[in-house]
Amino acid sequence: MRTNIIAEILTVGTEILLGNIVNHNAAFLSRELAALGVSVYRHTSVGDNAERLAAAFARAFEDADIVITTGGLGPTLDDITKYVAADFFGLETEIHEESRRRIFARYDSQFTGRDLPENVERNAIIPCGARVFPNDNGAAPGICVEYNPANTSHKLASQVRSRNLQGKLLIMLPGPPHEMQPMFSDYVAAFLREKSGLVFVSRTLKIIGRGETAVESALRDLIDAQTNPTIAPYAKVGEVHVRVTARQARRVPEAAHSLEVGCDCRNIEDAADLLAPVCDEIYARLGEQIYAEDNVTLAEVVVSALKKNNLTLALAESCTGGLIAAKIVDIPGCSSIFREGFVTYSNEAKIARLGVSEETLAAHGAVSAETAAAMAEGAAKAAGADIGLSVTGIAGPDGGTAEKPVGLVYIGLYVKGKNAVERHNLLGNRSVIRTRTAIFALDFLRRSV
Repeated sequence: MRTNIIAEILTVGTEILLGNIVNHNAAFLSRELAALGVSVYRHTSVGDNAERLAAAFARAFEDADIVITTGGLGPTLDDITKYVAADFFGLETEIHEESRRRIFARYDSQFTGRDLPENVERNAIIPCGARVFPNDNGAAPGICVEYNPANTSHKLASQVRSRNLQGKLLIMLPGPPHEMQPMFSDYVAAFLREKSGLVFVSRTLKIIGRGETAVESALRDLIDAQTNPTIAPYAKVGEVHVRVTARQARRVPEAAHSLEVGCDCRNIEDAADLLAPVCDEIYARLGEQIYAEDNVTLAEVVVSALKKNNLTLALAESCTGGLIAAKIVDIPGCSSIFREGFVTYSNEAKIARLGVSEETLAAHGAVSAETAAAMAEGAAKAAGADIGLSVTGIAGPDGGTAEKPVGLVYIGLYVKGKNAVERHNLLGNRSVIRTRTAIFALDFLRRSV
């Protein structure tokens, strides 16, 4: 087992080079590989061209132990990744029967009564002898090719031997993020862990209320002194995540005491013990600005707190247009706390649905602390809820003035007869301002219940 694995991420698709889609896959894979102790040396993007893709494979394997591709595994003629890979490794191709069965079952369940596309079976073609990762969210499976001279076509044997592929891995994943990301998390990550001589354990602390620079400043001495664990801040829209990662050398357990060969729970426990004092220190410095860890969302924290305190919620949204409600209803079981949501974009809607007075709007305007407070109270009373949460602001790109610029947002909170309002001046485009407003509104509620 190795402790210094090097990877290259190779994204395939002309649409990436044309700028038609944003390459989120490379960022996701870099983060996940870092957590597994795999060093990413290079990102490469290449179009749907067989000659250029083969050249990209050759260049990548000069430095990398593992090359991970995304894209080009589908059924159309420009989906060439696995065919170029088969030629590169000197392999024939074949139908993977289990993948074929899954693909046909998927189409039968989703497209009942419609003819099956002629090329759908191409999704199940793989290089001979390759390992397959199931696709639980799409058709084309993931594929792993590991060099094995016994499988190489005699015709191409000398050409492949010259590439020095011994011990090298090619992992090919589908392009759509909703297929690639769960496939990596559910199947590929476990496979790669077994290739590493290290065990990595991470905790990700999620922070609202400080920007990346402020968080980094608060933790600067810890970051400067880091060895093991390591500390890495990541900026997100409206929040900052701090990933703390510890590593331990993998101990191979005695078979009599292990249910899984190559895995020892003591490795994980030892690494987790290294994490604890560092995370405790970060909590001591950032306090309630840390709202959760790992995969727990802000909306989950809010819904859980409302349930625990037996409180119900109503929303009144202007500039966010329902974004806060969407985050709440993403959480299973929210019906026990969520009474109603009002999207009151116009002044007329604020008056008619929430009972905001014409005098308040005339005196202070729709974007004001007074209107936000009246919206929150009106929502709570109209829905018969314990809590009303409101947002009103100027999301841009126009509509701002010197007194009330684009990005000015007021968040109102009404809790059992008491009003509170927060003011924010946010930067970013319309989408970013709306998203950050929704996040800050939920955080205001989190800190108040």
